[in-house]
Amino acid sequence: MSFFKKIFSSEKKETLDKGLEKSKSSFLGKLSKAVAGKSKVDDEVLDNLEEILVSSDVGVSTTLRIIERIEARVAKDKYLGTDELNKILREEIAGLLSETNSGEETEFSVPINKKPYVLMVVGVNGVGKTTTIGKLAYQFKKKGLKVVLGAADTFRAAAIDQLQVWADRVEVPMVRQDMGSDPASVAFDALQSGVNQNADVIIIDTAGRLHNKVNLMNELTKVKRVMQKVVGDAPHDVLLVLDGSTGQNAFEQAKQFTAATEVTSLAVTKLDGTAKGGVVIGISDQFKIPVKYIGVGEGIEDLQVFNKYEFVDSFFK
Repeated sequence: MSFFKKIFSSEKKETLDKGLEKSKSSFLGKLSKAVAGKSKVDDEVLDNLEEILVSSDVGVSTTLRIIERIEARVAKDKYLGTDELNKILREEIAGLLSETNSGEETEFSVPINKKPYVLMVVGVNGVGKTTTIGKLAYQFKKKGLKVVLGAADTFRAAAIDQLQVWADRVEVPMVRQDMGSDPASVAFDALQSGVNQNADVIIIDTAGRLHNKVNLMNELTKVKRVMQKVVGDAPHDVLLVLDGSTGQNAFEQAKQFTAATEVTSLAVTKLDGTAKGGVVIGISDQFKIPVKYIGVGEGIEDLQVFNKYEFVDSFFK
């Protein structure tokens, strides 16, 4: 299986390697202890591996699928040395993820047949939603695209101000109203402004209150409906931002949000500060919603397009 070929530039790959360092060293440290004194992959090694994958926040059902694949490989190859286990893990996890159509991208891009391309961003407060929007705006602008931001998280004054800081930093226009304004009204104005400015991409921030799913659902449904008065098929993408450092809690948030609204893509942030990077593998496998972006550092360039082959290669090498 030759899943692994050079896709990213060396600079981008270095950033990814560095961002996953904590997850990788934690995982490989546990793995080397599990196989210490063993020469072949036997039931005990597989049991230990299962435990390590679960404790690395890969998730139970994805872990079981990985173990099944490795068991099949052991049965087929009859003898597998523990020194090969790392390589086999890389291949089998890449194989598992290649069954989903997410993580194939290599560059920031938007469909050329959608103009303006409307991206609605959802997620609870504190997951890095505003930062992700700012970094996305930067990446799209770098590609020569005209970007407009809409501050429709009117529940918190801080959310509007934070987004303004990013709009100023990236030098893109932002549409805002006062705190407490109707979010749908802000979204409507942002789309109208974007259309008038011939924008390529319009990114709408939304409030992330999850304690009352019914209210959230109603609000997001209203925002979508009002946007469609300006751009008939908006939003083209509903991006859910999750904090990777919360591990299993990110799974829980993904479940809650996908129950409250239609989510079409995911961004997993804060992977550089955690040993829970395995959560990306589990989320990518389980939700059948493409992971599009990952955050692997604080710098403006440290939001990356998620490429599953480069990710798995960095995680296990």
